[in-house]
Amino acid sequence: MFLLRPPGVYAPQDDTWLLRQALRDAALAPRARVLDLCTGTGVLAMSALRMGAAEAVALDASPRAVLAARCNARLHRLPLRVRRGDLADAVTEAARGGRFDVVLANPPYVPSPNAELPRRGPALCWDAGPDGRTVLDRLCGSAPELLVPGGALLLVHSGLCGTETTLAMLRERGMKSSVVARAVIPFGPVLRRRAAWLEERGLIAPGQRTEELVVVRGDLP
Repeated sequence: MFLLRPPGVYAPQDDTWLLRQALRDAALAPRARVLDLCTGTGVLAMSALRMGAAEAVALDASPRAVLAARCNARLHRLPLRVRRGDLADAVTEAARGGRFDVVLANPPYVPSPNAELPRRGPALCWDAGPDGRTVLDRLCGSAPELLVPGGALLLVHSGLCGTETTLAMLRERGMKSSVVARAVIPFGPVLRRRAAWLEERGLIAPGQRTEELVVVRGDLP
């Protein structure tokens, strides 16, 4: 799929494709309503529409990402609704317009020496606090408010952030949770630059230069 991607918008890569395959394997119910959080170029939301979703809503906090997703949807002639917003806006969307059958999320999850989340720039796409869980924890806590009964969350992140923590948090919120996809990949540029810091923090073993990506599925009974 050809995609327009302005500078500063997250480029689809291994985590994107792993999540898209998990969505394909999940087999969308006919006429499903889908929410794509942290949409970036909009590729996952557009994939959901091509897989048969009746409606897809894409949210991103970056104005550039919103513009890119809108342009890509128009380019591919897909009826994607794109809005600028964060998780709080997603909860509001669900309360006003109805909850979703499927929520997709490829949020920022890279551990960062900076405790504060970035407000602008490329790091907005990946930095997520010292343990990489600032956005993940909020998402896990809010997931049941976004889904219809029987709905599913599909969430991708690095194993460096604590896969078991994600699974446990979703279960604490009354959801069934499991890992439905895994892939081991080499460190990208950001993690390579932070390797020494990650070793000091005990997040990776000495000399480790690979990470495991996981897609976690959470089902609301």
